Amino acid sequence: MEVQVFVAQVINGLAIGSVYALIVVGINLLLLVRGIFHFSYTHITVMSMYASWMVLGATNNNLAIAIPAGIVTATLLTTLTEPIFRPLAVRKALLEAVIVALGIGIILTDIMSHFLNHGLAIAFPAMLVGGGAQVRFGMISFSLGHVYTLLGSIAAVIGLLYLLYRRKEGLAFRAMAQNLETARLLGIPLNKTGIYSFAIGGILAGITGVLMAMTLGSASPALGDSLAIKAMVLILFAGSGNLKGGLICALLMGLAEALISAYLPGRWTDALVFGTMMMVIIIKPQGLFGARV
Repeated sequence: MEVQVFVAQVINGLAIGSVYALIVVGINLLLLVRGIFHFSYTHITVMSMYASWMVLGATNNNLAIAIPAGIVTATLLTTLTEPIFRPLAVRKALLEAVIVALGIGIILTDIMSHFLNHGLAIAFPAMLVGGGAQVRFGMISFSLGHVYTLLGSIAAVIGLLYLLYRRKEGLAFRAMAQNLETARLLGIPLNKTGIYSFAIGGILAGITGVLMAMTLGSASPALGDSLAIKAMVLILFAGSGNLKGGLICALLMGLAEALISAYLPGRWTDALVFGTMMMVIIIKPQGLFGARV
């Protein structure tokens, strides 16, 4: 029985960790290409969840319309922030970029708090959360939504890796990440490529929002702040700009949260997870896998 409970928690942890992984990958992508930490990225993700929720209410729970609506919302919002960050990225004004990102996050949180559902948490219909079904193998039980989340995250990461390493656009992303001046001399259109990278990041944010709705089944205005803090710590823990390291550490964080909450009493999850990460950051300032920027 203990083994079965452990397996169930591992599956749940991988599902949550895969969502963290998509968020970290999206932020790291923008960090590599534009050199800015898009702190409001998670707020855009949550805003896309609200967009899907509103479309669900307006279309009698039509998933075929609501899911693309959330992805389009995240893509548009993320892409619209690119011109704001572009001059800061060119001047390498990193602190100013962080402040601007914080401001965008505050604005989006206020919009969700005051104008959407009266600031109350939203709940998604069971048909989106895996149909409300549970997968059972003996004593092992987990939500079908977690299965969809895990599979969707794997598909999204594979698609991103294909873009980065098999397409010329991905080659341009990696060239900009290594050296902007050299990329400019090679004829890479930096502004166009920067906008494209933000659009790809926005698509990832929208997909993440859909998968979070499947996993959590709800959202609130404060969710963006909570995810932003976790993403920031994960990026520092793995190494800023390290895509593969961020993926691994995000999955480990999801597993740690699930197992700690299952086997330890009280609210020890955040204390132990963040405490461990803090120790690693203090010992290895470049991160567990080494910083890329």
